Amino acid sequence: MVKAEIGEKSEKKRRWKWGWVVGAILAILLASAVTSRSPSKISLLPHKIKEACECADSRQYTGIVEDCCCDYETVDSLNGEVLNPLLQELVTTPFLRYFKVKLWCDCPFWPDDGMCRLRDCSVCECPENEFPETFKNSIHHGLSSQDLVCQEEKPQATVDRTLDRKAFRGWVEIDNPWTNDDETDNAEMTYVNLQLNPERYTGYTGPSARRIWDAIYTENCPKYPSGEFCQEKKVLYKLISGLHSSISIHIAADYLLDEAVNLWGQNLELIYDRVLQYPDRVRNLYFTFLFVLRAVTKAADYLEQAEYDTGNPTEDLKTKSLMKQLLYSPKLQAACPIPFDEAKLWQGQSGPELKQQIQKQFKNISALMDCVGCEKCRLWGKLQVLGLGTALKILFSVDGQDHLDHHLQLQRNEVIALVNLLNRLSESIKWVREMGPSAEKIMEGRVFAHTDQSSTWQRIWTSLARPR
Repeated sequence: MVKAEIGEKSEKKRRWKWGWVVGAILAILLASAVTSRSPSKISLLPHKIKEACECADSRQYTGIVEDCCCDYETVDSLNGEVLNPLLQELVTTPFLRYFKVKLWCDCPFWPDDGMCRLRDCSVCECPENEFPETFKNSIHHGLSSQDLVCQEEKPQATVDRTLDRKAFRGWVEIDNPWTNDDETDNAEMTYVNLQLNPERYTGYTGPSARRIWDAIYTENCPKYPSGEFCQEKKVLYKLISGLHSSISIHIAADYLLDEAVNLWGQNLELIYDRVLQYPDRVRNLYFTFLFVLRAVTKAADYLEQAEYDTGNPTEDLKTKSLMKQLLYSPKLQAACPIPFDEAKLWQGQSGPELKQQIQKQFKNISALMDCVGCEKCRLWGKLQVLGLGTALKILFSVDGQDHLDHHLQLQRNEVIALVNLLNRLSESIKWVREMGPSAEKIMEGRVFAHTDQSSTWQRIWTSLARPR
């Protein structure tokens, strides 16, 4: 009788123990599911982001930006107070919102890998007769529902080709020696309203996207071991790396969090995984921003005298006023008058030969944009590479700063690309400053949760391993 009672108590104890173990396992699995869910929940808490930004400032990036003439603190201050507000307003003006681009191109390096097989990131390449003739003549006209037969099912995948017959007058078209596209071939080009086609997440991932960046870095812009490459090649790598960082930030900042309800927001985990956890990528972003800013300020006389005529006198005066405010900002001239010193490059007997070599490499990078298997990604890739090519053209078109306006010729499309690129980089730096602390806090929490769960599992299995 006693033995039976003892056995019954022992059995109850074992059952209770196993019940506790199963309950603990279920609790951990539930916690894991919650913490590993889509980051959309993270981005729906703007007050948390604000709190993180208001915390004590523990700057990771201080001092002079490498190879530049301005420090991180000054860049953040100037960008937040002066540059970003001006650029945000400038790119919405009629003159700067339309970009001429050749979207329908064959990849010159490998067979097309099927743009239309990607569900969320592209518009199918349509036969030319599907588009009204008025598009080619730059007459204001929108795509009707009947014209969208070739587009993918997701509305965020489309490229809106809204045109304006009053835009882009009085500019001489001349090809950029740093880029691949034939800008004078108007028959194959169309105007795109950039405000209706924001740079954002499109779902373009996988082997096709990786192959583009692999080709850019391995074939045209390799990261040489430290000390084994010249300053000019180092500059090219940092420019491409900075541009890559900026593109990744824009994808993360405007991300499709919930496809079912078409919810968009910030993906803080993605911005950390792709950019923030790599300090060199952030530093290269700042470098690229200062490089492009230097090109804009160096061409100040040219850009001030340019005609921004769209047929709307009020808007045209606004564009010219904003441009002058950007070019001759007293705060910018006082704090960072020469963001980057291009005079240090192309020195020595091998300078001209080296310049031709790097120009050819950048031209190849420009040509790779035709291999991007996503129409909206191709649009922004081409715009930003042309903007970077325009910066290179401005900085290295003459030997000195004197009489720049006598030698430099920019086409309308180059100015549009240059200013929009500067705005993209400016936005990226602003987001790094604002979202960085929140993203790093979230990642710290993810690491802590993972460590805590591992410890809990270890305690459970230790308990199970004990002799009963």
